[in-house]
Amino acid sequence: MTAPDLTGILDFLRSAETLKSTLRTCYASTGRQESVAEHSWRLALMAMLLRYEFPELDSGKVLRMCLIHDLGEAIGGDIPAPEQARRREEGLSAGKAEQERRDLVTLLEPLPAALQLEITMLWDEYEAAASPEARLVKALDKLETILQHNQGKNPSGFDYAFNLDYGREYTGGHPVIVELRRVLDEETGRKA
Repeated sequence: MTAPDLTGILDFLRSAETLKSTLRTCYASTGRQESVAEHSWRLALMAMLLRYEFPELDSGKVLRMCLIHDLGEAIGGDIPAPEQARRREEGLSAGKAEQERRDLVTLLEPLPAALQLEITMLWDEYEAAASPEARLVKALDKLETILQHNQGKNPSGFDYAFNLDYGREYTGGHPVIVELRRVLDEETGRKA
């Protein structure tokens, strides 16, 4: 790897650091808002812990998707799921994925071309749920969010009931995913 490639990687990492302070509408058990980086970390941890339940999948690819799935939010920030749902109902959601992809491409500019292409292709595959690995990451992404909502010290009036339908299109099929969803839905139901 050349010195300019390493400089580009460092520049990219400096920009991606923004995810450490890009907040989501999830709250930690202490009541502090969670960052996108924290969500991505626990998503990757979930995938690592469950990898033996999915021996047919490329676990390295799954972990890479977990790490990059929200990278574009380093520029545009996080849009909470209830807000996304509201926008869809009003016919305003068409641009979210496109904007997040544009932000991702901008963020990747300092990287060598091969890394830009690898990350962009992984993100596109994830966004389209175009492979078994991408569908697993989509499912775990939704389940991690529900887990955090159930575990977090949320503000009064938090809409737990929203989670009973959240991500349902991704959390069926595999028995382990179905069971995780069932357990989390029971927890959510008690809080709703």
